[in-house]
Amino acid sequence: MKDTVRKAPRSGPLRTPTSLGAEARRDLSASLNALAADLFALYLKTKNFHWHVSGPHFRDYHLLLDEQADQLFATTDVIAERVRKLGGTTLRSIGHIARLSRVLDNDADFVTPLDMLAELREDNGRLADRMREAHDLCDDHRDVATASLLEVWIDEAERRVWFLFEAAKPAESAGR
Repeated sequence: MKDTVRKAPRSGPLRTPTSLGAEARRDLSASLNALAADLFALYLKTKNFHWHVSGPHFRDYHLLLDEQADQLFATTDVIAERVRKLGGTTLRSIGHIARLSRVLDNDADFVTPLDMLAELREDNGRLADRMREAHDLCDDHRDVATASLLEVWIDEAERRVWFLFEAAKPAESAGR
């Protein structure tokens, strides 16, 4: 009897087939892994502030930061899966995240709520800028799928910046 099932060639246990070249896979995977590390670090910083916020606007800030943390965390999985689709490997540990992340920690015992919001606003703004840099890399390698995802994530980061900015406005200037 003739074998009617074609056997797939094996190129390695984690080598995902893709039409992108080796340089594109390497560059895009590195860029996305750095973004995933930034997102994990920003997620934890946002949760830290969520857990430690206090004051008269506690409930509003607490809920806002929880919503933003959930969005950051959800994006990490999509980024990691995109890296795998590109034929790369992704984050493996907290240490790996720490080596790649460009988000500064804040281990202070106390941070005022407005300082929390300002710091997260700046971090999210820098994240959007790094996503734009990754988008440029996608354009260089003609990776429209990753570019499309980045466009959504940039919009989400800009929305977080906007909400953090508006939430931190002083009461007397909020109506202007």
